Amino acid sequence: MSEAIFKKRKLILVTGMPAAGKTTFAQSLGKKTGSCIIDIDTATEPVVRAAMEKLNGNPDDRDSPLFKDTFRDAIYETLFCIADANLPHTDVILTGPFTKELSNANWPQHIAQKLKSPCEVRNVFLHCDPELRKQRLINRANPRDNGKLANWEKHLSYYDTESFPAYPHIAIDTGMEKPAERALEAGLFE
Repeated sequence: MSEAIFKKRKLILVTGMPAAGKTTFAQSLGKKTGSCIIDIDTATEPVVRAAMEKLNGNPDDRDSPLFKDTFRDAIYETLFCIADANLPHTDVILTGPFTKELSNANWPQHIAQKLKSPCEVRNVFLHCDPELRKQRLINRANPRDNGKLANWEKHLSYYDTESFPAYPHIAIDTGMEKPAERALEAGLFE
């Protein structure tokens, strides 16, 4: 029998502020490792757009209390359910900001205990200069970012760009070259 059948899988949580490069990083890392990628926007965006259109007429609203109160926990729960379904078969890379969780030193252990599939939870925190993030938001021209750009200082204060996670993590500056390679060199999949 293959040793891979009995291998404890890895759940790689890729966190960081909007436009820190989570999706690009996850895609690069997934290509190098063959892991399943669960991206917050890909997995939940169509449902969130339809619901926000019905709730307040603005499918691109991602910054209002209505959006955060209605969807934040449900979106994250959905991501972890999808991860749990894939972990028996493959390593999983999951992206999301997870800003409220940054200060919880026990968050990775909480996630590992919550999942039905035994796994090793590893964390990557992506960061870069706020002006680079702003330029990325402008360049991707996604209507859901308009609120962030229109209220940039408020956006920065909400996400507290200086806060790194209280839990063990690998910090990667995505303003530098080859962020996925640097994470692998730092032992992310060892």
